[in-house]
Amino acid sequence: MHGPRRKPKVFVMTVMTIFVFIVVEVSKNAGQGKNSRNKVVIPTKAFWNKRVLHKAFWNQQQQRLDHKNNPILNGPNLTFSGGLLSDWLNYTGGQNSCEPDVSVMTQVKDFSSLPDRFKDFLLYMRCRSYPMVVDPPDICRGQPYLLLAIKSLAPHFDRRQAIRESWGRAGLMENKTVVTIFLLGNAAVVDHHPDLSHMLRYESAMHGDILQWDYRDSFFNLTMKEVLFLEWFNTRCSGANFVFKGDDDVFVHTSNIIKFLKSLSQAKAQDLFVGDVITNAGPHRDKKVKYFIPESMFVGTYPPYAGGGGYLYSGYVAKRLHGVTSRVALYPIDDVYTGMCLRKLGLAPEKHKSFRTFDIEEKYRNNPCAYKSLMLVHPRTPQEMIRIWAWLNDPALNCQ
Repeated sequence: MHGPRRKPKVFVMTVMTIFVFIVVEVSKNAGQGKNSRNKVVIPTKAFWNKRVLHKAFWNQQQQRLDHKNNPILNGPNLTFSGGLLSDWLNYTGGQNSCEPDVSVMTQVKDFSSLPDRFKDFLLYMRCRSYPMVVDPPDICRGQPYLLLAIKSLAPHFDRRQAIRESWGRAGLMENKTVVTIFLLGNAAVVDHHPDLSHMLRYESAMHGDILQWDYRDSFFNLTMKEVLFLEWFNTRCSGANFVFKGDDDVFVHTSNIIKFLKSLSQAKAQDLFVGDVITNAGPHRDKKVKYFIPESMFVGTYPPYAGGGGYLYSGYVAKRLHGVTSRVALYPIDDVYTGMCLRKLGLAPEKHKSFRTFDIEEKYRNNPCAYKSLMLVHPRTPQEMIRIWAWLNDPALNCQ
Protein backbone atom coordinates (compact mmCIF):
# COMPACT_ATOMS: atom_id res chain seq x y z
CA MET A 1 0.00 0.00 0.00
CA HIS A 2 2.88 2.42 0.76
CA GLY A 3 4.91 1.66 -2.39
CA PRO A 4 2.85 3.67 -4.97
CA ARG A 5 2.66 6.73 -2.69
CA ARG A 6 6.48 7.16 -2.62
CA LYS A 7 6.86 7.65 -6.41
CA PRO A 8 5.56 11.27 -6.55
CA LYS A 9 7.94 12.23 -3.71
CA VAL A 10 10.89 10.74 -5.55
CA PHE A 11 9.92 12.59 -8.74
CA VAL A 12 9.59 15.93 -6.90
CA MET A 13 12.97 15.48 -5.23
CA THR A 14 14.59 14.70 -8.59
CA VAL A 15 13.15 17.82 -10.22
CA MET A 16 14.28 20.00 -7.28
CA THR A 17 17.81 18.57 -7.48
CA ILE A 18 18.04 19.36 -11.21
CA PHE A 19 16.72 22.89 -10.62
CA VAL A 20 19.30 23.59 -7.90
CA PHE A 21 22.07 22.26 -10.16
CA ILE A 22 21.02 24.61 -13.00
CA VAL A 23 20.91 27.63 -10.66
CA VAL A 24 24.39 26.86 -9.33
CA GLU A 25 25.86 26.44 -12.83
CA VAL A 26 24.31 29.67 -14.08
CA SER A 27 25.65 31.54 -11.03
CA LYS A 28 29.14 30.14 -11.58
CA ASN A 29 29.17 31.12 -15.24
CA ALA A 30 27.86 34.60 -14.49
CA GLY A 31 30.71 35.21 -12.06
CA GLN A 32 33.54 33.99 -14.24
CA GLY A 33 36.36 36.41 -15.07
CA LYS A 34 38.13 39.01 -13.00
CA ASN A 35 35.96 41.92 -11.98
CA SER A 36 33.13 40.53 -14.14
CA ARG A 37 30.44 41.79 -11.75
CA ASN A 38 28.81 44.99 -13.08
CA LYS A 39 31.07 44.95 -16.10
CA VAL A 40 29.56 46.56 -19.21
CA VAL A 41 30.04 44.50 -22.37
CA ILE A 42 30.79 46.75 -25.35
CA PRO A 43 30.01 45.28 -28.81
CA THR A 44 33.06 44.98 -31.01
CA LYS A 45 31.09 45.66 -34.21
CA ALA A 46 28.48 48.20 -35.24
CA PHE A 47 24.89 47.17 -34.52
CA TRP A 48 23.99 47.92 -38.13
CA ASN A 49 25.86 49.06 -41.18
CA LYS A 50 25.31 52.42 -42.77
CA ARG A 51 23.27 52.00 -45.93
CA VAL A 52 25.25 52.76 -49.04
CA LEU A 53 23.83 53.60 -52.43
CA HIS A 54 23.81 50.51 -54.64
CA LYS A 55 25.71 50.79 -57.91
CA ALA A 56 22.96 49.20 -60.06
CA PHE A 57 20.22 51.65 -61.01
CA TRP A 58 17.18 49.43 -60.32
CA ASN A 59 18.59 48.45 -56.93
CA GLN A 60 19.04 52.15 -56.13
CA GLN A 61 15.40 52.87 -56.92
CA GLN A 62 14.25 49.94 -54.79
CA GLN A 63 16.42 51.11 -51.88
CA ARG A 64 14.68 54.48 -52.00
CA LEU A 65 11.23 52.89 -52.10
CA ASP A 66 12.07 50.51 -49.25
CA HIS A 67 13.24 53.43 -47.14
CA LYS A 68 10.22 55.55 -48.02
CA ASN A 69 7.80 52.77 -47.11
CA ASN A 70 9.58 51.64 -43.94
CA PRO A 71 7.18 52.35 -41.03
CA ILE A 72 10.06 52.51 -38.54
CA LEU A 73 12.21 54.98 -40.44
CA ASN A 74 9.21 57.06 -41.43
CA GLY A 75 7.05 56.79 -38.33
CA PRO A 76 4.86 59.70 -37.16
CA ASN A 77 7.27 60.59 -34.34
CA LEU A 78 10.41 60.55 -36.45
CA THR A 79 11.65 63.42 -38.56
CA PHE A 80 14.66 63.50 -40.80
CA SER A 81 15.91 66.99 -41.38
CA GLY A 82 19.16 68.87 -41.44
CA GLY A 83 20.79 66.36 -43.75
CA LEU A 84 20.30 63.30 -41.53
CA LEU A 85 19.41 61.39 -44.65
CA SER A 86 21.90 61.23 -47.46
CA ASP A 87 21.04 62.93 -50.72
CA TRP A 88 20.35 59.67 -52.52
CA LEU A 89 17.53 58.84 -50.09
CA ASN A 90 16.08 62.33 -50.17
CA TYR A 91 16.12 62.39 -53.96
CA THR A 92 12.66 61.94 -55.51
CA GLY A 93 13.54 62.67 -59.12
CA GLY A 94 10.08 63.90 -60.05
CA GLN A 95 8.34 60.77 -58.79
CA ASN A 96 5.46 59.60 -61.03
CA SER A 97 6.22 62.31 -63.57
CA CYS A 98 5.71 61.28 -67.18
CA GLU A 99 8.30 63.70 -68.52
CA PRO A 100 11.57 61.99 -69.54
CA ASP A 101 13.94 61.78 -66.59
CA VAL A 102 17.17 63.00 -68.18
CA SER A 103 19.05 62.57 -64.89
CA VAL A 104 19.29 58.82 -65.59
CA MET A 105 21.77 59.62 -68.35
CA THR A 106 24.34 60.40 -65.69
CA GLN A 107 23.10 58.00 -63.01
CA VAL A 108 23.48 54.93 -65.26
CA LYS A 109 27.18 54.80 -66.07
CA ASP A 110 26.86 53.11 -69.48
CA PHE A 111 23.60 54.76 -70.52
CA SER A 112 24.93 55.99 -73.87
CA SER A 113 26.01 52.48 -74.93
CA LEU A 114 22.76 50.73 -73.98
CA PRO A 115 20.27 49.56 -76.63
CA ASP A 116 17.42 51.99 -77.35
CA ARG A 117 14.86 49.83 -75.54
CA PHE A 118 16.80 50.32 -72.29
CA LYS A 119 17.14 54.04 -72.80
CA ASP A 120 13.40 54.40 -73.40
CA PHE A 121 12.57 52.32 -70.32
CA LEU A 122 14.94 54.23 -68.05
CA LEU A 123 13.85 57.66 -69.25
CA TYR A 124 10.17 56.91 -68.50
CA MET A 125 10.61 54.46 -65.63
CA ARG A 126 9.08 56.82 -63.06
CA CYS A 127 5.82 57.28 -65.03
CA ARG A 128 3.01 55.03 -63.80
CA SER A 129 -0.11 56.66 -65.21
CA TYR A 130 -1.31 56.91 -68.80
CA PRO A 131 -4.75 57.91 -70.10
CA MET A 132 -7.07 55.27 -71.52
CA VAL A 133 -7.96 55.51 -75.19
CA VAL A 134 -10.51 52.68 -75.23
CA ASP A 135 -12.42 51.58 -72.13
CA PRO A 136 -15.66 49.58 -72.57
CA PRO A 137 -17.97 50.84 -69.79
CA ASP A 138 -19.89 47.65 -68.93
CA ILE A 139 -17.38 44.90 -69.68
CA CYS A 140 -17.38 43.61 -66.07
CA ARG A 141 -21.04 44.14 -65.29
CA GLY A 142 -22.34 41.21 -63.27
CA GLN A 143 -18.99 40.35 -61.62
CA PRO A 144 -17.51 37.58 -63.81
CA TYR A 145 -16.28 34.36 -62.27
CA LEU A 146 -13.23 34.30 -64.57
CA LEU A 147 -11.64 37.28 -66.32
CA LEU A 148 -9.38 36.40 -69.24
CA ALA A 149 -6.96 39.34 -69.59
CA ILE A 150 -4.87 38.89 -72.73
CA LYS A 151 -1.78 40.97 -73.53
CA SER A 152 -1.90 41.84 -77.22
CA LEU A 153 -0.42 44.26 -79.75
CA ALA A 154 -2.42 46.45 -82.12
CA PRO A 155 -1.41 44.53 -85.31
CA HIS A 156 -2.40 41.13 -83.85
CA PHE A 157 -5.94 41.12 -85.22
CA ASP A 158 -5.75 37.46 -86.26
CA ARG A 159 -4.65 36.29 -82.80
CA ARG A 160 -7.44 38.15 -81.04
CA GLN A 161 -10.06 36.82 -83.43
CA ALA A 162 -8.79 33.25 -83.08
CA ILE A 163 -9.05 33.57 -79.29
CA ARG A 164 -12.61 34.92 -79.56
CA GLU A 165 -13.56 31.96 -81.74
CA SER A 166 -11.91 29.36 -79.51
CA TRP A 167 -10.78 29.33 -75.89
CA GLY A 168 -11.60 32.99 -75.17
CA ARG A 169 -15.31 32.86 -75.97
CA ALA A 170 -17.13 35.11 -73.53
CA GLY A 171 -20.30 33.91 -71.84
CA LEU A 172 -21.16 30.86 -69.78
CA MET A 173 -18.73 27.96 -69.48
CA GLU A 174 -19.11 25.14 -66.96
CA ASN A 175 -22.02 27.22 -65.65
CA LYS A 176 -19.69 30.11 -64.77
CA THR A 177 -19.45 33.58 -66.35
CA VAL A 178 -16.33 34.22 -68.43
CA VAL A 179 -15.29 37.69 -69.66
CA THR A 180 -12.45 38.26 -72.13
CA ILE A 181 -10.50 41.50 -72.55
CA PHE A 182 -7.46 42.40 -74.65
CA LEU A 183 -4.83 44.77 -73.23
CA LEU A 184 -3.19 47.14 -75.72
CA GLY A 185 -0.98 50.19 -75.83
CA ASN A 186 -0.16 52.27 -78.89
CA ALA A 187 1.51 50.91 -82.01
CA ALA A 188 4.09 53.70 -82.12
CA VAL A 189 5.30 55.27 -85.36
CA VAL A 190 8.84 55.18 -83.95
CA ASP A 191 8.57 51.35 -84.04
CA HIS A 192 7.61 51.56 -87.75
CA HIS A 193 3.99 50.46 -87.25
CA PRO A 194 1.38 51.62 -89.77
CA ASP A 195 -1.57 53.66 -88.52
CA LEU A 196 -4.05 51.03 -87.31
CA SER A 197 -6.25 53.31 -85.21
CA HIS A 198 -9.25 53.16 -87.59
CA MET A 199 -9.17 49.36 -87.69
CA LEU A 200 -8.88 49.18 -83.91
CA ARG A 201 -11.88 51.47 -83.47
CA TYR A 202 -13.88 49.22 -85.77
CA GLU A 203 -12.75 46.09 -83.92
CA SER A 204 -13.60 47.65 -80.58
CA ALA A 205 -17.06 48.69 -81.78
CA MET A 206 -17.68 45.16 -83.10
CA HIS A 207 -16.57 43.22 -80.02
CA GLY A 208 -16.37 45.67 -77.09
CA ASP A 209 -13.49 43.75 -75.50
CA ILE A 210 -10.45 46.00 -76.05
CA LEU A 211 -8.72 48.07 -73.35
CA GLN A 212 -6.15 50.49 -74.72
CA TRP A 213 -3.83 52.99 -73.04
CA ASP A 214 -1.94 55.87 -74.62
CA TYR A 215 1.64 54.65 -74.20
CA ARG A 216 4.27 53.01 -76.39
CA ASP A 217 3.55 49.29 -76.55
CA SER A 218 6.93 47.59 -76.44
CA PHE A 219 8.50 44.51 -74.85
CA PHE A 220 10.00 46.47 -71.95
CA ASN A 221 6.69 48.29 -71.41
CA LEU A 222 4.83 45.06 -70.68
CA THR A 223 5.49 45.84 -67.02
CA MET A 224 3.64 49.10 -67.49
CA LYS A 225 0.76 47.14 -69.01
CA GLU A 226 0.72 44.99 -65.86
CA VAL A 227 0.53 48.05 -63.58
CA LEU A 228 -2.16 49.73 -65.69
CA PHE A 229 -4.24 46.55 -65.84
CA LEU A 230 -4.12 46.12 -62.05
CA GLU A 231 -5.23 49.74 -61.62
CA TRP A 232 -8.12 49.16 -64.05
CA PHE A 233 -9.06 45.90 -62.35
CA ASN A 234 -9.12 47.53 -58.93
CA THR A 235 -11.46 50.31 -60.06
CA ARG A 236 -13.53 48.65 -62.80
CA CYS A 237 -13.61 44.88 -62.31
CA SER A 238 -12.74 44.17 -58.68
CA GLY A 239 -15.71 41.83 -58.31
CA ALA A 240 -14.17 39.17 -60.58
CA ASN A 241 -13.39 36.00 -58.65
CA PHE A 242 -10.36 34.95 -60.68
CA VAL A 243 -8.03 36.32 -63.35
CA PHE A 244 -6.16 34.50 -66.08
CA LYS A 245 -3.50 36.80 -67.53
CA GLY A 246 -1.54 35.67 -70.55
CA ASP A 247 -0.16 36.32 -74.01
CA ASP A 248 -2.11 36.22 -77.26
CA ASP A 249 -0.07 33.29 -78.62
CA VAL A 250 -1.11 30.66 -76.06
CA PHE A 251 -3.81 28.01 -76.10
CA VAL A 252 -5.85 27.81 -72.91
CA HIS A 253 -8.18 24.95 -72.01
CA THR A 254 -10.66 27.28 -70.32
CA SER A 255 -12.99 24.50 -69.23
CA ASN A 256 -10.16 22.79 -67.34
CA ILE A 257 -9.27 26.07 -65.63
CA ILE A 258 -12.83 26.52 -64.36
CA LYS A 259 -13.00 22.90 -63.16
CA PHE A 260 -9.71 23.43 -61.33
CA LEU A 261 -10.97 26.63 -59.70
CA LYS A 262 -14.23 25.01 -58.60
CA SER A 263 -12.26 22.23 -56.90
CA LEU A 264 -10.35 24.59 -54.60
CA SER A 265 -11.10 25.15 -50.94
CA GLN A 266 -12.04 28.68 -49.94
CA ALA A 267 -8.68 29.26 -48.25
CA LYS A 268 -6.73 27.91 -51.24
CA ALA A 269 -8.75 29.96 -53.70
CA GLN A 270 -8.21 33.22 -51.83
CA ASP A 271 -4.40 33.29 -52.10
CA LEU A 272 -4.22 31.50 -55.45
CA PHE A 273 -1.39 32.25 -57.87
CA VAL A 274 -0.42 29.33 -60.12
CA GLY A 275 1.48 28.88 -63.36
CA ASP A 276 4.70 27.50 -64.78
CA VAL A 277 7.04 28.69 -62.04
CA ILE A 278 10.70 29.49 -62.68
CA THR A 279 13.09 29.38 -59.72
CA ASN A 280 16.79 30.06 -59.10
CA ALA A 281 16.96 32.40 -62.09
CA GLY A 282 18.81 35.63 -62.64
CA PRO A 283 19.41 38.26 -65.31
CA HIS A 284 20.94 37.28 -68.65
CA ARG A 285 24.20 39.07 -69.34
CA ASP A 286 24.46 38.06 -72.99
CA LYS A 287 23.52 41.06 -75.16
CA LYS A 288 22.20 38.75 -77.88
CA VAL A 289 19.50 37.35 -75.57
CA LYS A 290 16.07 38.99 -75.61
CA TYR A 291 16.07 39.15 -71.80
CA PHE A 292 19.52 40.73 -71.50
CA ILE A 293 19.92 43.01 -68.45
CA PRO A 294 23.21 44.89 -67.91
CA GLU A 295 24.89 44.96 -64.50
CA SER A 296 24.53 48.74 -64.45
CA MET A 297 20.78 48.19 -64.25
CA PHE A 298 20.25 45.23 -61.92
CA VAL A 299 22.37 43.00 -59.68
CA GLY A 300 20.96 40.05 -57.77
CA THR A 301 18.80 36.98 -58.27
CA TYR A 302 15.17 36.84 -59.29
CA PRO A 303 12.45 35.66 -56.90
CA PRO A 304 10.33 32.69 -58.03
CA TYR A 305 8.03 33.86 -60.81
CA ALA A 306 5.46 32.38 -63.17
CA GLY A 307 6.31 32.49 -66.87
CA GLY A 308 4.53 35.38 -68.56
CA GLY A 309 2.91 33.13 -71.18
CA GLY A 310 0.05 32.78 -68.74
CA TYR A 311 -0.80 32.42 -65.06
CA LEU A 312 -3.92 32.24 -62.92
CA TYR A 313 -4.67 34.12 -59.71
CA SER A 314 -7.54 35.19 -57.50
CA GLY A 315 -9.26 38.55 -57.55
CA TYR A 316 -8.14 38.98 -53.95
CA VAL A 317 -4.48 38.57 -54.94
CA ALA A 318 -5.02 40.96 -57.87
CA LYS A 319 -6.17 43.66 -55.46
CA ARG A 320 -3.19 43.02 -53.19
CA LEU A 321 -0.83 43.19 -56.15
CA HIS A 322 -2.34 46.54 -57.13
CA GLY A 323 -1.65 47.82 -53.64
CA VAL A 324 2.00 46.79 -53.68
CA THR A 325 3.08 47.91 -57.17
CA SER A 326 3.84 51.42 -55.89
CA ARG A 327 6.39 49.86 -53.51
CA VAL A 328 8.30 47.93 -56.17
CA ALA A 329 10.43 49.75 -58.74
CA LEU A 330 9.41 49.01 -62.33
CA TYR A 331 11.49 46.25 -63.90
CA PRO A 332 11.68 45.75 -67.69
CA ILE A 333 10.62 42.07 -67.62
CA ASP A 334 6.97 41.85 -66.60
CA ASP A 335 6.76 38.31 -65.22
CA VAL A 336 9.87 38.89 -63.07
CA TYR A 337 8.31 42.14 -61.84
CA THR A 338 5.14 40.28 -60.82
CA GLY A 339 7.32 37.81 -58.91
CA MET A 340 8.97 40.76 -57.14
CA CYS A 341 5.55 42.11 -56.16
CA LEU A 342 4.46 38.70 -54.84
CA ARG A 343 7.61 38.46 -52.73
CA LYS A 344 6.92 41.93 -51.31
CA LEU A 345 3.50 40.59 -50.25
CA GLY A 346 5.09 37.52 -48.65
CA LEU A 347 3.56 35.25 -51.31
CA ALA A 348 5.09 32.89 -53.85
CA PRO A 349 3.66 31.51 -57.10
CA GLU A 350 2.75 27.83 -57.10
CA LYS A 351 3.89 25.55 -59.90
CA HIS A 352 1.20 23.56 -61.71
CA LYS A 353 2.13 20.85 -64.18
CA SER A 354 -0.79 21.72 -66.48
CA PHE A 355 0.79 25.07 -67.41
CA ARG A 356 3.25 24.36 -70.23
CA THR A 357 4.78 27.69 -71.22
CA PHE A 358 7.74 25.88 -72.80
CA ASP A 359 5.50 23.68 -74.98
CA ILE A 360 5.07 19.92 -74.94
CA GLU A 361 7.21 17.33 -76.69
CA GLU A 362 7.10 17.73 -80.45
CA LYS A 363 5.91 14.17 -81.06
CA TYR A 364 2.70 14.88 -79.09
CA ARG A 365 1.79 18.27 -80.58
CA ASN A 366 -0.56 16.83 -83.23
CA ASN A 367 -2.22 14.43 -80.79
CA PRO A 368 -5.58 15.85 -79.60
CA CYS A 369 -5.42 13.83 -76.39
CA ALA A 370 -2.17 15.54 -75.38
CA TYR A 371 -4.21 18.70 -74.69
CA LYS A 372 -7.04 17.03 -72.82
CA SER A 373 -5.60 17.51 -69.32
CA LEU A 374 -3.64 20.72 -69.87
CA MET A 375 -4.66 24.23 -68.83
CA LEU A 376 -2.17 26.15 -71.00
CA VAL A 377 0.34 25.46 -73.74
CA HIS A 378 2.63 27.99 -75.40
CA PRO A 379 3.21 29.00 -78.15
CA ARG A 380 0.41 28.41 -80.67
CA THR A 381 -0.55 30.18 -83.89
CA PRO A 382 -4.13 31.39 -84.51
CA GLN A 383 -4.74 28.42 -86.83
CA GLU A 384 -3.44 25.98 -84.23
CA MET A 385 -5.68 27.51 -81.54
CA ILE A 386 -8.80 26.91 -83.63
CA ARG A 387 -7.70 23.41 -84.58
CA ILE A 388 -7.00 22.35 -80.98
CA TRP A 389 -10.30 23.87 -79.86
CA ALA A 390 -12.12 21.84 -82.51
CA TRP A 391 -10.33 18.67 -81.38
CA LEU A 392 -11.29 19.14 -77.74
CA ASN A 393 -14.92 19.91 -78.55
CA ASP A 394 -15.38 16.94 -80.88
CA PRO A 395 -17.89 14.55 -79.21
CA ALA A 396 -16.15 11.64 -80.95
CA LEU A 397 -12.81 12.35 -79.24
CA ASN A 398 -11.84 9.28 -77.21
CA CYS A 399 -8.72 9.52 -75.05
CA GLN A 400 -9.08 6.30 -73.07
